[in-house]
Amino acid sequence: MPVLNVTLRSQVLGMDCGANIILPLFSPENPAEIKKPFKTLYLLHGLGDDQTAWTRYTSIERYAANYGVAVVMPCGHRSFYSDRKNGGQYFKFISEELIEIMQELFPLSDKREDRYAAGLSMGGYGAMKLGLSCPEKFAAAASLSGALDIFGRLEKTDYLQDEFGFILKLEGEEREKLDLFYLSEKLSNSENLRPKIYICCGTEDFLYEDNIKFREHLNKINLDFVYEESEGDHVWSYWDLKIQSVLEFMFGRGNS
Repeated sequence: MPVLNVTLRSQVLGMDCGANIILPLFSPENPAEIKKPFKTLYLLHGLGDDQTAWTRYTSIERYAANYGVAVVMPCGHRSFYSDRKNGGQYFKFISEELIEIMQELFPLSDKREDRYAAGLSMGGYGAMKLGLSCPEKFAAAASLSGALDIFGRLEKTDYLQDEFGFILKLEGEEREKLDLFYLSEKLSNSENLRPKIYICCGTEDFLYEDNIKFREHLNKINLDFVYEESEGDHVWSYWDLKIQSVLEFMFGRGNS
């Protein structure tokens, strides 16, 4: 599977931005399974990482080959994949511009049922926000050790407040569009399409309680989801294991 490193000019961000793309151009194991246009997983990195992290620290290239899917890994910098008045419109970039550019450059399906989102930590929050905010665009969203309670997490984490404290000061619609609890309840009360939701977290992870809180919220509002937990910390060995579960959840037999 080729891994391409692309630098694109984002009009939304007003700067160049990198993305790594895995394309299923061949599969020695299942050559008949490779079909164009490709189903696509938008795979988001965590705080402090970049577009190279998933291919450097996991075997995502090898795992994706088993399903014949493309994987797009954009650089989201330290944005929490959110729009900021003075710091770039990263959610608009990820949810609109990036998708359009990738579909122009590569043979990726433009169908909602062929587009998926996943991520770890900050990226888990970003992927869940994509699924809940844009259910018309994403068939499924998966969070691995996600920072799912962004307001609660920032209130507990002093060192993040210098950089992201502005989020705590948001009110009204500006606050609601960043709040996964609000977005999930809004979706639950609507007639909109609902993406499949997968959430996992290690029981030793510092974000474990945040994930439990979000799990209980989803149960309360009766929004369907799959939740898994097991022994594990906020480390790449856990994410290398669980991304395999994500791929099977999204693309496994019976899900295509």
